[in-house]
Amino acid sequence: MNPIGNAVRPPERRSVRAADGYELAATLYPGGDAETVVLINSATAVPRRFYRRFANYVQKHGWQAVTYDYRGIGESRPASLRGFGATMRDWALLDMTAMVDWISGNIAPSRLFVVGHSFGGQTLGLLENAHRIDAAVGVSAQSGHWAVQGGSEPFRVRVIVTVLIPLLARTFGYVPWSLFARGEDLPKGVALEWARWCRNPGYLLDDDTLPLERYKSFAAPMLSYSVDDDEWGTARAVDEMMRAYRNVTRRHIRPADYGLLRLQHMGFFREGAEALWHEVVAWLNDAASNSASTGEALVTQATGDA
Repeated sequence: MNPIGNAVRPPERRSVRAADGYELAATLYPGGDAETVVLINSATAVPRRFYRRFANYVQKHGWQAVTYDYRGIGESRPASLRGFGATMRDWALLDMTAMVDWISGNIAPSRLFVVGHSFGGQTLGLLENAHRIDAAVGVSAQSGHWAVQGGSEPFRVRVIVTVLIPLLARTFGYVPWSLFARGEDLPKGVALEWARWCRNPGYLLDDDTLPLERYKSFAAPMLSYSVDDDEWGTARAVDEMMRAYRNVTRRHIRPADYGLLRLQHMGFFREGAEALWHEVVAWLNDAASNSASTGEALVTQATGDA
């Protein structure tokens, strides 16, 4: 592996086609070890470019990293969001699924890891090809139900998901999220489904139109972080979401323990959080090695699938 700090190849833009034909913008960060790939799943309304520093860190470690934009976000956004048909479940069942298939078919690594931020870690258990994942890390992958948020967030989130999002969606035909929060505008169907889930006590786990039974077969080990100053991803909210997974290691972190003033919901992937990135890489490597040594390797390895 390349020691941290070595020169690496420049990122390469890729286009990945989902099962329904939609083209997703992606970036490959080539590493010296093509046998290990880290797929980075974004949070809601966050474009893939936000994760470039973390992806570059993974690349300098010697592994390969892949980032991508969900449909309707970043470079996967059409010319206009008005009338654009996309839902939040599409991001998981079509877009995430397509990225796992693309990596498996085009790079064919012996180890596929996923790092999922917020929504990007909530829905891994819904993927029909989740058996291809060797280990995963969820960062603030929480239940979005308004009542489990911290501080003053419960009242604010309840207003957003019961009044603001439905009103904006009807008025504009999409939700201009960038006017009210950090992040990009959202397709109407994405925003309305997200708001509906956030009104449910069980969040998306209360939606019986989703293939929820797949969570039971998600066997890969998962490291799940909650952050002490993240009012969207409180320890309680993360615990509520992680009950869907069967092999979870939980860590609740405090920014001061890593020499940081704050992390909140986004800081884990910002410059200065390198100590956390080192921890993630080390855990993924150990988790995959431990699973293999105890005979609990991925179904993909046992069946010979790519």
